[in-house]
Amino acid sequence: MAKPKSGAKKATPAAKKDKAARLELLKNASERVAKTATKVVKAVKEKVAEVTKGKAPATKSASKSAPKSAAKAAAPKTKTAEKGEAAPKAEKAVAEKAPGEKAAKGEKAEAKAKAPAGAAKGKGGSSAPAVPAQEKPRPRATKLPPVGDALTKREMEQLLSAGEGRGVFGEGSLKGRLVVTDGMPHLLVVGRDKRELTFLLQGPDQEVLPAYVDHKVSVSGLIRKTTNYGGTVDVRKYSAKKPEAEAPAPPPAETEAKLRFLSPGEVSMVTSAGMGSGIKGFASLRGNLEMTGEDFVLVVSNAGTRQQVSFILEGKGTKGMRKYVGQLLFLTGVVEKSSGWGGKILVENFEPRPPEARVSREDMEIVHVEGEVPTSVEVKLNHGLTVRLQEQPGYTWAIEPTAAKRVGLREARYEPDEGGSAGTREFFFTPRNPGTSEMEFFLAKAFTPGVVERSFKINVTVKP
Repeated sequence: MAKPKSGAKKATPAAKKDKAARLELLKNASERVAKTATKVVKAVKEKVAEVTKGKAPATKSASKSAPKSAAKAAAPKTKTAEKGEAAPKAEKAVAEKAPGEKAAKGEKAEAKAKAPAGAAKGKGGSSAPAVPAQEKPRPRATKLPPVGDALTKREMEQLLSAGEGRGVFGEGSLKGRLVVTDGMPHLLVVGRDKRELTFLLQGPDQEVLPAYVDHKVSVSGLIRKTTNYGGTVDVRKYSAKKPEAEAPAPPPAETEAKLRFLSPGEVSMVTSAGMGSGIKGFASLRGNLEMTGEDFVLVVSNAGTRQQVSFILEGKGTKGMRKYVGQLLFLTGVVEKSSGWGGKILVENFEPRPPEARVSREDMEIVHVEGEVPTSVEVKLNHGLTVRLQEQPGYTWAIEPTAAKRVGLREARYEPDEGGSAGTREFFFTPRNPGTSEMEFFLAKAFTPGVVERSFKINVTVKP
């Protein structure tokens, strides 16, 4: 029993030495933790002071990272201590660290409360605006994608059509006007239906392109239509043209409208009553040559009725026409129809034509009426009736178209007077229906048949 006791007495100094070494190691570890916590508190105070001056960002990250770094620094050291003694020391380190964090948070809150007050004092008590948040840089495409397939004609049509073509992409070129929206260059392209399409311009030249705002820009590269009304272009090449200042347009010179040859349809309208007013152009017409005063007149249709269409002849081409009065002429010139019943012709040349076949008056009993004498006459069926009337310059004798058809008007010949006065007009009728009818003759203006100078009537009885 004595040997074990002596052995225990001999081991006592060594155990004491180990315990002292462990205590010293733990003491050194706690001192390092305290120093680290002091440094963290000092750093937090400096950050808070910088925030109050408006220099440094928020200290949240510093206050969070400092305790973590302190814990990491202390962790490897405490591993060497025994488990039983490490737990109280760790609790002590946390207790020392917690007041430092609380003090930092309290100082930070005080700094936030004091900062607006100090700013207000500097501006005479007025409330100062908050510091604007820093804008995050927008992502910009700086790398070009590899070269793709060229756009086909069909794909290009879809690309330039508003409302369709979403998803089409390929290599191609676009032209339009460059605009800057939210700091990014866009190309406004006029589509196929005159509606604008918007394409974002990407690539290494994205920083340079805003300098060409409102320029006419042509770009080539990879085009993607991401929506039905726009897309993106990865610009490989571009060219910009400065918009030219629009000079004031000179006043339009007063030039005569270029004359043209009238079509057959227009010629038909020119020769028809009540149609074609305002038509002007080159044409060839055929009609009977008459005179009203000193003016030559070409009657082209409905002669002798109140729907007569006639034209005054003017120009150098009218020389030598007097000997052809009462004959058929074919002339060419500039025709201008001013109303539904005529106008004027600037004659370039004319040719007399043989007279058309007239109704034979042989073997006919003809009743003749001379002058403006209201009377009653009897005419045999299918025989003739003639009425000769003196004309006046600027006026012509005419009959209603319905009456002319009912009584059978065949001719309304103009015969010039050799003495130089106004000529005469002879109406020749061949009645086809038995019965009694009334014919009224009107002396009206040559080109305005509605203006009547005077009139008279004849009662005609047709006997079978």
